[in-house]
Amino acid sequence: MVNTNVTLCKIKIDNPVIPASGTFGYGYEFAQLYDINCLGTFSFKGTTREPRFGNPTPRIAECPSGMLNAVGLQNPGVDKVIDTELPKLKKCFNKPVMANVSGFSVDDYAYTCEKLDKEEQIGWLEVNISCPNVHGGGMSFGTDPSSAAQVTRAVKSVTGKPVIIKLSPNVSDIALIARACEEAGADGISLINTLLGMRIDLKTKKPLLANITGGYSGPAIFPVALSMVYRVYEAVKIPIIGMGGVSCAEDVIEMMLAGATAVQVGAMNLVDPFACQKIINSLPAAMEKYNINNLNDIIGGAHRWEKT
Repeated sequence: MVNTNVTLCKIKIDNPVIPASGTFGYGYEFAQLYDINCLGTFSFKGTTREPRFGNPTPRIAECPSGMLNAVGLQNPGVDKVIDTELPKLKKCFNKPVMANVSGFSVDDYAYTCEKLDKEEQIGWLEVNISCPNVHGGGMSFGTDPSSAAQVTRAVKSVTGKPVIIKLSPNVSDIALIARACEEAGADGISLINTLLGMRIDLKTKKPLLANITGGYSGPAIFPVALSMVYRVYEAVKIPIIGMGGVSCAEDVIEMMLAGATAVQVGAMNLVDPFACQKIINSLPAAMEKYNINNLNDIIGGAHRWEKT
């Protein structure tokens, strides 16, 4: 019998498969389709201090082997998440959940995290300093090591929960930024967020997205994400959540070999709402195929081969 349990920032989870923020709502929507307690956990929709309508439409565009989105952090705001969304979730999910937090200032991040810190069901705070689809915040904090560290310190000062900083791939040295977050007290790192991209409508000669650019996700970005997880694993000692184009159990194993302790699944949830359930169900067979008895044994395994 294989062991799929892993420990993420001192919290044990049944398996490393985690639906990524923005692709799984607040969980109860998917609970109408299957028992979401099969998940390791999930990261709920990005939450901000105040309600946000998001970007103008169109804000989704299909691409070969992926998609572009420029939703713009649409959410009801932290107070409504606490008062309305979390009570609904509690009825269908009995495990700790990951709260994804975004902001437009250091104070925004601290305020929202301090509010969520009081919620018993929240196990981790995933602090998104890497959203490419909003102006005046988001990714701007994740492109500079000192800004990333500043947000990390501010959040750590208001919460006792594990803080996981979500990083952008749209930088020259992601390992440098990860190290700055670790030194500022981060308990973990999530990577990668979406790659910046765009498409143009040949008939209208205009960008397909009203926001012009958006975040590119899907299977096409998997090799990019894998290489960045590999690099960051060599730069930090804290756990990593790997994501970006994950679509099957083999991808989960590959991410863990690169250095991930847990793995998020994003765009595939929008293609197939049962994607995470299928990955979890097929994970034991994939482990047996590659002679893996315990997932904890393979974390960072690709770094241990004899380099010649």
